[in-house]
Amino acid sequence: MGLFDKLRGEFIDIIEWTDDSGNTMVYRFERYQNEIKYDAKLTVREGQVAVFINEGQLADVFTPGMYDLTTENLPILSTLKGWKYGFNSPFKAEVYFVSTRNITDQKWGTKNAITLSDQRFGMLEIRAFGTYVIKVKDAPLFIKEIVGTDGHFTTEEISEQLRSMIVTRFTDAIGEANLPVENYASNVNEISDYVHSVISPEFEKYGIGVTKFLIENVSMPEEIKKEIFELSRLNAIDLDKLAKMKAAKAMEKAAENESGTAGAGMGMGMGFAMANQMGQAFTGGQHPQQQPQASQPQTPAPPPIPPALTFFVVVNGQQAGPYDLNVLKQMAMQNEINRDVLVWREGMANWQAASQVNELSSVFGSVPPPIPGE
Repeated sequence: MGLFDKLRGEFIDIIEWTDDSGNTMVYRFERYQNEIKYDAKLTVREGQVAVFINEGQLADVFTPGMYDLTTENLPILSTLKGWKYGFNSPFKAEVYFVSTRNITDQKWGTKNAITLSDQRFGMLEIRAFGTYVIKVKDAPLFIKEIVGTDGHFTTEEISEQLRSMIVTRFTDAIGEANLPVENYASNVNEISDYVHSVISPEFEKYGIGVTKFLIENVSMPEEIKKEIFELSRLNAIDLDKLAKMKAAKAMEKAAENESGTAGAGMGMGMGFAMANQMGQAFTGGQHPQQQPQASQPQTPAPPPIPPALTFFVVVNGQQAGPYDLNVLKQMAMQNEINRDVLVWREGMANWQAASQVNELSSVFGSVPPPIPGE
């Protein structure tokens, strides 16, 4: 090899980068101390930006296209080098290719639960996770703030830092949104947009743009979920009908139990009814039709049955009812009400505790007291 061939091998005349990794954000063109030839060919493909750095200082930036490197398209580098009249000899400079395409399917999530204060449920903990999409928006700023002198910078090197930023801003955004916790599931898109608007300025400080931010799930303790589901069902149904239905089922179940009080009561009622029918059918061993019409006394019609005694009650801060004594007994047996529950019926001046109303003494008399020691 001649001297000319050796020298020519130390000059670079083609500068380009083809990326097939899928996760490389910045790649430094390797020149191995070789000098870039005057009028060298620079190829910047779509989704790339080429940044020239001279002795640690950011110089020229090239967007997608093909270039012949001269003093005309290297104005900043020419100034740094002090080429007043152009150059016609090789020069040294570092060339960083920066990927500007969207980097998708980036994961984020809360490692530790976030503590929030809710107006209905008090202090509670939630967790959240989702995905986001980023791209380099300002290549020189990204190299200056994040990459430094790293010659092969990948998403893995920055993902942990980005996730920490997201979780911090997500926590602040959720606290400022002040949404009821039961509305999180139905407002995931709105919360995602709000958090996106909060974190975007933070990412832009490092030359990164967040093109999409998604919350996939917000989870909370199981006991809070159950309470939310129960409240949603109560809001969707008629509380009066629900209480009556429960009471009817309880009475039906008690009637099926022959040894139970309700079964015994029904048996006694049927016995009295049969005795009454037999007493009407047989008077002195004679059928009513066999007795002369004139001898039958005219019995007056019975007065109308008085209306059942009913009360309104306060359940979970809401007025419910009115319920008759049988329904109230069932509610007491199921621990839905106690002696301190507020009640009112027509004729009462104000709401009173059930224990102060004489007509309700039988309602709680059948409720067993608490087990000793509990």
